[in-house]
Amino acid sequence: MQYTSLGKSGMKVSKLCLGTMNFGPHTDEKEAFRMMDAALDAGINFFDTADVYGWGENSGLTEEIIGRWFKQGGGRREKVVLATKVYGSMSDPLDGPNDEAGLSAYKIRRHLEGSLRRLQTDHIELYQMHHVDRSVSWDELWGAFELAVNQGKIGYVGSSNFAGWDIAVAQGEAKSRRFLGLVAEQHKYSLTCRLPELEVLPAAQSLGLGIIPWSPLDGGLLGRNALMKLQNTRSGGDNKRIEQYRTQLEAFAELCNELGEPQDNVALAWLLHNPAVTAPITGPRTLEQLESSLHCLNIHLDESVMKRLDEIFPGPGGAAPKAYAW
Repeated sequence: MQYTSLGKSGMKVSKLCLGTMNFGPHTDEKEAFRMMDAALDAGINFFDTADVYGWGENSGLTEEIIGRWFKQGGGRREKVVLATKVYGSMSDPLDGPNDEAGLSAYKIRRHLEGSLRRLQTDHIELYQMHHVDRSVSWDELWGAFELAVNQGKIGYVGSSNFAGWDIAVAQGEAKSRRFLGLVAEQHKYSLTCRLPELEVLPAAQSLGLGIIPWSPLDGGLLGRNALMKLQNTRSGGDNKRIEQYRTQLEAFAELCNELGEPQDNVALAWLLHNPAVTAPITGPRTLEQLESSLHCLNIHLDESVMKRLDEIFPGPGGAAPKAYAW
């Protein structure tokens, strides 16, 4: 396993992050336990979850599964750099209108306590805002996060789904308070979603954030046998997407066949080639999928392959404004 610093922090995380969104809804607890044990055995120390995973009336289920895995002992909690998120509704009638999606000092405090309880731990290494909430001031947000850090309940603060200018404002406000600010931005980024290269990635690199790509395979579109699987589905939305990307996916499959590597691992290797990227989030449903994804760390994409990938999946042309201006 390879390790790197999480943004400007001194904390080391594995170059692959285990995403746990499927734990509960699609992966039962026994299989989830096997996967987390296997991840540790493979050197993956970075686990990502969210308070809402489990979804709807089952929100919190994923954190509960992880908490029961920690409770087995054996150094499991000590070996994991744990990341979770706050923003969505937990369907808690006690919170009333304060349970609606968004961020506030009230909600951060309440939801943090809930996550700690479900995860059966007294601290979280990386506490992330699951989405931006521009209706809440940074005085309120940083005040809430500073308190949680000072209490030892969280180590670092991260963001998710922030625009480049949101990151810049957040870091400016943090600096004025002599606070570390954000150390990571979790963002949708893949071969089929390269718009973040315009603003988000440059902002993150300049201001000390590591990029944690979510949906690195674009919901399976960049996975092995995706063409065949999506063609056989009854979902109208999937059929529309396959038609939109058919030519590109066929060219991508041909390139991967030449390399002798499956599409999903090449897509992950492409992300890891970018110095702005800390660790893509893999979201396996089975142990076999997790074990297969590890091979991406050993794939080297030379300049000619990177060029062909750019031709198949063109990006915005670099960072703004040079991507579209002189």
